[in-house]
Amino acid sequence: MEGEMYNLMKVWIWVLISLCYCYVLGKATPKGTRRLLCLLPIVCLFLYLPLNLSSLHLGGISAFFIAWLANFKLLLFAYGKGPLSSSLSLPRFVAVACLPIKIQQNQSPKSHLNGQNPKTPSPQLHQNGQNKEHPNAQNPQKGHKSPSNYAIKILLLAALLRVYDYREFIHHILILVLYSFHIYFALEIILAMVAAIARVVLGLELEQQFNEPYLSTSLQDFWGRRWNIMVSSILRLSVYDPLLRFGTPLIGRKWAPLPAVFGTFVVSGLMHEIIFYYLGRVRPTWEITRLFLLHGFCLMVEIVLKKISTEKDKRRLPRVVSTPLTVGFVLTTGFWLFFPPLLRCRAEERAFQEYAALGAFLNNIRLALISSLQS
Repeated sequence: MEGEMYNLMKVWIWVLISLCYCYVLGKATPKGTRRLLCLLPIVCLFLYLPLNLSSLHLGGISAFFIAWLANFKLLLFAYGKGPLSSSLSLPRFVAVACLPIKIQQNQSPKSHLNGQNPKTPSPQLHQNGQNKEHPNAQNPQKGHKSPSNYAIKILLLAALLRVYDYREFIHHILILVLYSFHIYFALEIILAMVAAIARVVLGLELEQQFNEPYLSTSLQDFWGRRWNIMVSSILRLSVYDPLLRFGTPLIGRKWAPLPAVFGTFVVSGLMHEIIFYYLGRVRPTWEITRLFLLHGFCLMVEIVLKKISTEKDKRRLPRVVSTPLTVGFVLTTGFWLFFPPLLRCRAEERAFQEYAALGAFLNNIRLALISSLQS
């Protein structure tokens, strides 16, 4: 554990130094190919750094922050786009670059973060190919949930850890359902903690990362407005928008979102394969990629069905039907294609070992505090 913490410190020191270089580079080098060439060594370094970490939580979260999000933001920054392209101080530049946070666009000057003129309203496109003017589209809720919401999820996560002690008596399908909620709770809690620290230290007002995905009424709703909203925003800017601009002259504005959506899921699937490699260091089986290809295809079908329906034919399924269907589809495909590679890298066993190590570490701190108070 001590060795892993030492490696974590080294990794993030390199990240901070690299992002300071990127900040200076942005001031000295005009956007375009020249800036991109200067940033490519940092992109390669960020792909390498997570290989120095072996723990499931520290390594996986660091890989997600550095190899995926930071690199995508830097590639956008090379061409003057994305959240790093506006006027940010060095501390805010570093925080926005390496943390999974998104500054609320109604702030000034942070409202420039999406690369748009804040005085000129324009549609916000999501992975699902819809925009703000679309009657079915809804903006993710701004701000953050109440502390009690996160407290309940922390308690539920703690309860899940106790339930696992009896997993030999529980059906394996139910165990996978519990693992699904475990991943969701853990991700939301970790990302919310990171956002809370950034908000307090830097005085930023941030957008939430999750919006109760278990209430999704469609795949569009799940991927575009509820699950990991901040990642959807980065994928929109870096993959969806360029593909949409490329496809519009070829097949028209009406159908151009289809290949843009599918291409976005292809890139997301490949990035998940990279993250899984960092977790297990085993040859990829491409199950994760197939999962995202499947969801991308099904999402395109949803879009087509809505486009070919007339206004009179647009009848929505009641939420009591659409939500179980959507969540059931996400869980079923996850059981089939997501969990097998995750379990093959011994994620369950390693997670419990790390929880035990964390508990022992916190207990040692408690004992040290008690001893210092008594002396």
